[in-house]
Amino acid sequence: MQFINIYDAKTHLSQYLEKIASDEEEIIICKHGKPIAKLVKYETPKKRQLGLGKGQITIAEDFESLPDEFMDYFS
Repeated sequence: MQFINIYDAKTHLSQYLEKIASDEEEIIICKHGKPIAKLVKYETPKKRQLGLGKGQITIAEDFESLPDEFMDYFS
């Protein structure tokens, strides 16, 4: 992990992005010596697989629907 100031981040951004892209390190940007941002490599989120919870959720037999008056609040 490398700490840099804002000026350094502005002037050498492309170099830091290359370091991040090659998985070398994370970069912390500081203002007046205090960390304010972190540059990390972007990772594409994994797609969720549909149907993983199928059959795991049931509605209780004694479940009562909401009154019609209450449903008006949702429209």
